[in-house]
Amino acid sequence: MLSVNFQSRTPVYQQLYDDVVRLVSIGALKSNTKLPPVRVVASELGINPNTVSKAYKMLEADGYIYSTVGRGSFISEQLNQKEAEKLRAEHELGHAMKNAYKYGMTKEQMLSRVEQIYEEGVME
Repeated sequence: MLSVNFQSRTPVYQQLYDDVVRLVSIGALKSNTKLPPVRVVASELGINPNTVSKAYKMLEADGYIYSTVGRGSFISEQLNQKEAEKLRAEHELGHAMKNAYKYGMTKEQMLSRVEQIYEEGVME
């Protein structure tokens, strides 16, 4: 179900996070679906359990999943597909902005680009 690309420059925990978000967004993971345990995911993917745990903690902090002691982690029932898509878009926007900043784009240039996109009607 979950996968990682070891050739990617994206950290493995971020890939796991993105994969779960994508699966929720497309409706492949429904509310209250139990996620595989951290150790199972780590073993299947050949990665450190701490990496999986970090991804799960991020997902929980962002409201995608909830954890119950002794039972595991589950897809949040508070998320519907539209909310999941919005959260995913916000996450991708943040990632894109960090990359833009990293490559020298200023805040003013980013804001100008957002204004340009709105004026062009791409957001409709």
